[in-house]
Amino acid sequence: MKTPVTEMFGVEFPLLAFSHCRDVVVAVSRAGGFGVLGAAGYDPRELEMELKWIDDHIGGKPYGVDLIVPEKFEGKGEHLDSAALLARIPPQHWEFTRRLLAQYGIDAENLDGSAEDLAVVNRFTDEGVEASLDVAFSHPIKFIANALGVPPQFMIDRAHREGVPIGALVGAEKHAVRQVQAGIDLLIAQSYEAGGHTGDIGGMVLTPAVIEAIRDVRRVPVVAAGGIVTGRQMAAALALGADGVWTGSVWLTTHEAETQPTVKEKFLVASASDTVRSRFRTGKPARQLRTAWHDAWESRESPGPLPMPLMGVVSQEAFRRIDAAAAKGNPGAQQLASYFVGQGVTLLKARPAAEVVYAMVEEAADTLERLGKLIAASV
Repeated sequence: MKTPVTEMFGVEFPLLAFSHCRDVVVAVSRAGGFGVLGAAGYDPRELEMELKWIDDHIGGKPYGVDLIVPEKFEGKGEHLDSAALLARIPPQHWEFTRRLLAQYGIDAENLDGSAEDLAVVNRFTDEGVEASLDVAFSHPIKFIANALGVPPQFMIDRAHREGVPIGALVGAEKHAVRQVQAGIDLLIAQSYEAGGHTGDIGGMVLTPAVIEAIRDVRRVPVVAAGGIVTGRQMAAALALGADGVWTGSVWLTTHEAETQPTVKEKFLVASASDTVRSRFRTGKPARQLRTAWHDAWESRESPGPLPMPLMGVVSQEAFRRIDAAAAKGNPGAQQLASYFVGQGVTLLKARPAAEVVYAMVEEAADTLERLGKLIAASV
């Protein structure tokens, strides 16, 4: 299965796997796909530990790193310290969150922001991005990607100096054109069906539209993303003109995944309609499993969403407490527990990550062969 993506990364299959779990990254790359570590949750010290572990276990197979460097966020360019940014969170948002957790039997004492919550903001700054890049490029990564807009030019230039392709997620044609003009080497066309941050265009339209939009600008490989969890969908993406697929949700219920057990159980029985595209986790529209958390924040009593990263500061500590209580069997916490997941959740299974790779590739090949026979029979 040769495409520009397999040639770019030196892999057997044009199957890219985004995961925050290093075990999944290793398992996918060792199976012939291309694992990409979601590094948004790691500071430079933690990222160094994760990448060192990957290097020690991946057997020389290629892998990549994905950062979140938002093009727009509250306080960007203002050089605010943590206290100043924290002060922009209205008291009613903390009070609403404390009442919500208490209502479901979860400790809400001292829930009012912390240095740990705000530290993630520092990773969005130029200095924070450069620190993460220094760590990433000290390891043999073969790809670096960015979400939420065009990456800063210094990030693009650094990747090219290091000889590492740089990619970006896009949700519309105009975004794709801007990324290619900026120097991006690979586009991830992430559709409405995807987990995490998404636009509002479906994959059947987005993938061919992105390919067409950049045709007269500069041709770069395009991979399709959004609810892709089966080989049939992989074949469909290739039929739409994609050079491969970018997957995320399918790894959340694998044996290697570190998904919170209560949430993993929910995923395995959920349907596509159990997901919601909501701003009440990060401040930007992101698809996740709908739970009592979303019902409460969408109610009349809700103070409404805050912009990124303020909403994330409010929700981050809350979900740490929710997950901890859910793991101990707290039924209220289990009602609130949620995580980012795409509409493909309806097709998820519990199995090893390598088995997912082999099953998707085999099914994609079978599907393409069947289509080829249909075409041959009609000639």
